[in-house]
Amino acid sequence: MRGLLALMISLAAGCAIGVVAAPWISPPPAPPAPTVAPRGDLAGDEAAAIALFQGAQASVVFIATTARGMDMFRRGMDMPSGTGSGFVWGEGYVVTNAHVVENATGASVRLPGGRAVRARLVGTDRRNDLAVLRVPGMGMRPLPLGTSADLAVGQNVFAIGNPFGLDFTLTRGIVSALDRDLPVDRALTIRGLIQTDAAINPGNSGGPLLDSAGRLIGVNTAIFSPSGANAGIGFAVPVDVVARVVPQLIARGTYAPPALGISGDARADALLRANGLPPGVMVLEVLPGGPAARAGLEPARVTADGIVPGDVIEALDGTRVERLDGLLAELDRHAVGDRVTLTVRRGDDRREVEVTLAEGG
Repeated sequence: MRGLLALMISLAAGCAIGVVAAPWISPPPAPPAPTVAPRGDLAGDEAAAIALFQGAQASVVFIATTARGMDMFRRGMDMPSGTGSGFVWGEGYVVTNAHVVENATGASVRLPGGRAVRARLVGTDRRNDLAVLRVPGMGMRPLPLGTSADLAVGQNVFAIGNPFGLDFTLTRGIVSALDRDLPVDRALTIRGLIQTDAAINPGNSGGPLLDSAGRLIGVNTAIFSPSGANAGIGFAVPVDVVARVVPQLIARGTYAPPALGISGDARADALLRANGLPPGVMVLEVLPGGPAARAGLEPARVTADGIVPGDVIEALDGTRVERLDGLLAELDRHAVGDRVTLTVRRGDDRREVEVTLAEGG
């Protein structure tokens, strides 16, 4: 027994001595520091997009609205109502969507530097989903205006706004389609919209749609999505409509253009050109009792063989009009009650008729 205990003690001592006497194991050498590869110049489209955003960002604002409500003690108070985007039109004026400020009792505009300014509603045009706010003392420059009559499907576009409250977000895409109609409710359809796949989400409403030159070509207004998030189908009000509506909202608070009492569609006008016919505005409907009806204008007819044109308006007071937008722009130069001369084509015959403009759409 004593021998066994001595052997165990001897082995334990040997192990301890062996541990102490073992050489120290050095750690492996540190790996070399990673080398950052040189970036080189940005691609041309990247540099252009960055420059576009930096140039336009200072003209875009965030809009927060409030509505009057009651707290738990039934005391009146201002409660958050919604958010949206907008952009500077001229000194002291911001353009946004009518639905952004609808039913709101107050609004504030947050500028790119973070300063919030109270805004006053100047006017709205629900039919084109446009509104103007008065924001004095902004000191911001307006966006350069482009045109929408010459847009082409496939053209690059950029949207700037505040989706989901994320400030000043840039998305890019293309013009997916033109002259789209968007039903809003049973009584209202917004017509002639630009369709784009540039991501437009809640909070983008009222922000600008820009072309690759940084010019304003539309106002982002809505998305088509069952989930309420971007699904690649967004819509914008064309800038040619904005340029007609906004000055009247600033001057009068409403948009009530003089009217001929007809309806037309840019797609019908395109059919004329596609079939080799002289350009003009095809009259699709003549409203009973309106100026056009009193002047004897006849609308197109739908037959088994397709659409048979009736009267086509080629000019107003000598100024040629080749599509509906051009006719509406010329009407905006006049007032309700003005007498104007229309150059009208029916088949191979041309004639001039005088009409007195009425108030209406």
